[in-house]
Amino acid sequence: MSRWVFDLGNTRLKLAPVDADGRVGPVQAIAHDGAAFPSGWEAQLPARIDSAAVASVASVALRTALLAALADRSGRMSLARTLVRCEGVQIAYARPGRLGVDRFLALLGARARAHDPWLLVGVGTALTIDLLDAAGRHRGGRIAPSPALMRQALHGRAAQLPATGGRYVDFATDTDDALASGCEGAAIALVESSRSAAARVLGQAPTLLLHGGGAASLLAHLPGAGLAPELVLEGLVRWLGMEESR
Repeated sequence: MSRWVFDLGNTRLKLAPVDADGRVGPVQAIAHDGAAFPSGWEAQLPARIDSAAVASVASVALRTALLAALADRSGRMSLARTLVRCEGVQIAYARPGRLGVDRFLALLGARARAHDPWLLVGVGTALTIDLLDAAGRHRGGRIAPSPALMRQALHGRAAQLPATGGRYVDFATDTDDALASGCEGAAIALVESSRSAAARVLGQAPTLLLHGGGAASLLAHLPGAGLAPELVLEGLVRWLGMEESR
């Protein structure tokens, strides 16, 4: 049986098969410009899928294109959405649709790993932070620009400031390093502030888990943090299993 999960984000479509034990297989990525997929992108999709689950935070046009392509290949397809309660997780939002489905799926993925308190940090276009207690209750979160988006915003307003490059140092002696240090440092400071606040809320320190395409660059500066770059896909596997059991 061919089972696949698809995570459509603001800059990439990530797709992966699901093995017989419910694990995410090798991940492929298809970059897009936020408005449309590149020419020939459908050729990178599997030819036939028995069961698929899709999560999307991208534009309606991109989501529609993906679902149309999968409709020709998949016998069964489900579009993930945020639920108040699911797989042992209860979200904090009174209006579930206001919590991005990627954040929701990351919560499901973490809960499937262990029934521990988690502080989840997603590093993509945005920097998202979510607190999940040991009982599976989502305590809320924060959203800020990611370091990459900060760099892009600065470059957009001041073209002489490069959008990429540089390295993190405590006190930079050139502009590229200063930009990298300032933008990554802002994200690190927000995560550490959230980790301290989470410990006060829970009465214990949660496990810090980073996910998303930009997570690796922050990992070395956050002691005790773990890395789970495909956490949203892991949560999507849980969603797929729930849909298949209906």
